[in-house]
Amino acid sequence: MTNLIKIPCNKNSQQCVRNVMSFLADISGDKTVTGQHTQTMGTEELHHIRSVTGKEPALLGFELLSYSPNINYLDTDDACMTEVKNNLGTLRRAWEWADKKGLITFTWHWFSPLGGRSKSFFTENTGFDAEEAAADGTAENRALLSDLDVMAGILRPFCDKGIPILWRPFHEGEGNWFWWSAKGSEPLKKLYRIMYRRFTEIHGLNNLIWVWNAPLPECYPGDDVVDIISRDMYPEKHCHTSQSEMYFELRKITECPKIALIGETGTLPDPEAIHAEKIGWASYMTWSGDFCMSEEFSTSDKLREVYSSPFSVTKETLPELY
Repeated sequence: MTNLIKIPCNKNSQQCVRNVMSFLADISGDKTVTGQHTQTMGTEELHHIRSVTGKEPALLGFELLSYSPNINYLDTDDACMTEVKNNLGTLRRAWEWADKKGLITFTWHWFSPLGGRSKSFFTENTGFDAEEAAADGTAENRALLSDLDVMAGILRPFCDKGIPILWRPFHEGEGNWFWWSAKGSEPLKKLYRIMYRRFTEIHGLNNLIWVWNAPLPECYPGDDVVDIISRDMYPEKHCHTSQSEMYFELRKITECPKIALIGETGTLPDPEAIHAEKIGWASYMTWSGDFCMSEEFSTSDKLREVYSSPFSVTKETLPELY
């Protein structure tokens, strides 16, 4: 697709950010970057894809939930602790992927910065108030900023090494299931802009590519703080299409020609259809576990077909961008 914005919103962005955005803009409507989410040290999904297709995804997603500073280890349950335990240390895998010059995206299921139990990124498990967190000087705001500073320290080494990160915070802002969007669009937009300012102006994290993740216009925080627009989707099982309807709906959130991608998907999109219909999904990321490793959502035959398509960018065909 032509005329997509390649210039990052952060004027101090590193060259690696500019390289990635230029590449994604240039392939949009023609080819699609293959992507896969992981959240354990075993990165079982990556091994599965390699064993089935003989190839690797160009983009690998990593989960930061266990890096949240305010996990309540006293009031929790086995499901939460298992997820946290399995996620511990996984940034080592991100560093290994960076050594291979693969693309990286981070998802942060952010445990409530103040109060909450179990998986307190879910609204139902915390009373943390996004509206209060977006207001200067409140206890919630101080807790939020403290967490942001901790996360900035975790991200700092990637910046120091010039490793670009597709940073997708406050994901699925269109829903009310996460605390950051439980109070609606206005606090959500304020929280995003607070994070953007703190990470860029105070911490100088100039390696981040800012990915907005919600398809509702009222949620959109503004062109000046967003590099790429995205949405999550979980279509019917074995529904492999261009997802054009989802794409055109997402496009309505801004008149600015931003690069677009599928933040999460449960089933593989069809790169042949994306190419034929000129739908501008620059990349996708299949979710972890059974969404990748079972036949329930996409068969192994479909996985091989997608990874062998001339319109898919795999790790093997990804140019060196940093």
